[in-house]
Amino acid sequence: MHGSFAVNYIEGTKAQWLALQRANALRLECRIVQYNERLGDRVKSWDIIIVGGGIIGLSLAIELRKTGRSVLLVERGEPGKEASYAAGGMLANCGDEFSEALKPLADASAMMYPEFIHELRDESGLRIDFREDGTILFPASDRIRQRPDSHAEKLLPSRLRELEPALAPFGSPAFYLRERCVDPRDLVAACVKAARHRGIDFSSGDEVKGITTSGGRASGVTTNRTVFASDCVVNCAGAWAGLLAPLSFPTRPVKGQMLAMAMTHKDTLRHVVRAPEVYLIPRSDGRVVIGATVEEAGFNKQTVPATILRLHEAALKLAPELRNGKILEAWAGLRPGTPDDLPILGRTFLPGCFIASGHYRDGILLAPITAKLMVQVIEGSKTDFDLGAFSAQRFTTNGASDKRSFTESA
Repeated sequence: MHGSFAVNYIEGTKAQWLALQRANALRLECRIVQYNERLGDRVKSWDIIIVGGGIIGLSLAIELRKTGRSVLLVERGEPGKEASYAAGGMLANCGDEFSEALKPLADASAMMYPEFIHELRDESGLRIDFREDGTILFPASDRIRQRPDSHAEKLLPSRLRELEPALAPFGSPAFYLRERCVDPRDLVAACVKAARHRGIDFSSGDEVKGITTSGGRASGVTTNRTVFASDCVVNCAGAWAGLLAPLSFPTRPVKGQMLAMAMTHKDTLRHVVRAPEVYLIPRSDGRVVIGATVEEAGFNKQTVPATILRLHEAALKLAPELRNGKILEAWAGLRPGTPDDLPILGRTFLPGCFIASGHYRDGILLAPITAKLMVQVIEGSKTDFDLGAFSAQRFTTNGASDKRSFTESA
């Protein structure tokens, strides 16, 4: 009996022990689930995710934040250090280069710039080199007989020498345009600081691989490091805008090489000078920016010494006084081009996903108006301008809507 009692006691104790372990495991599982639920509640999501930290993405982020929305800006490199940083900064809305569709936006954006700069200076506390001295334009040979703008002033040789004595006699008509220019490096630095001041979140060095979907609409983005959640995503990725799955847009990089010179006298040039082969942009600290090439070279940003030399020689031919300066640096940037050289603005075929990209050579100029219009689009309100010419649908076959289906992704 004693042996039977011992066996029963041991078996009973074992059953109690197993029951206790199961109860403890169940309690632990419940605590884990409760913890995960609490953790899930704290996983950050945003009202808006903007892909791309150039001047378009930055200015839109600031404008959206003014409406009270939470904003995350995801940038593959350092914010403001791609095409925006490499740009010349001419706010050239008065020439004859614009298409009929884009000219109203260019004019409106140029008018917004003084207030745009004032606001950024105030919020960032940074200096922005913003000049309002105007532009001297030497038209291309096939446009000599055309007035580049209704407000353009044709310059007699004596008036040209008075405005810019550093210029060589050009032998062709010149016009004065009431344009402005800005140093893009100052501009994007102020935008980044103003955005942080307003509480916009940044994820830098984070390449977006694609837009996640759920229930047939955008639900966030997947990056090379993580997943971010939002039911509203705006593609401002510039030359990389066409690489974000599941949507594809015909954006491409268009390379531009430039250089900058340091002058002994800060007022060697006072005006922006645009000629067929080269343009000159004076900065208030005495630098003169010289540009720029237009090259189909993929994502190659290397400078070519022979090309830089050719730009330098063209600049010296236009303004011999530049011989007294020295070359400070040379660089290349990648403009976001499209097949018709017009930006892509508005909704996409995927609900909750928007695009503002493809600004080509006019991203700096068009930033204020793009931000304003895209907020109107996202809010579903009437836009100040008809954006039909800039719709993504213009690139579909025969103008038909793209009927692609969107699968859910994690």
